[in-house]
Amino acid sequence: MLQILPYIQVALSILLVAGILLQRSEEGLGSAFGGGDSVSGKFSRRGLENLLFKGTVVIAILFAASAFATLLLS
Repeated sequence: MLQILPYIQVALSILLVAGILLQRSEEGLGSAFGGGDSVSGKFSRRGLENLLFKGTVVIAILFAASAFATLLLS
């Protein structure tokens, strides 16, 4: 089990990065520093965006659990 955990972590990290990069960003970098000119209201995820968001959260939880399992088993 201990020999396969690094491969699982690599696969999960690739999926996590891909999931984060595929998500749409409503705020630009300028708004992080107070220069945002966005006048739109709240952003609600629908359909595929919601599925991608929830999937990314699940992958992040699995990645954290596998890292914790590696810590406990080594």
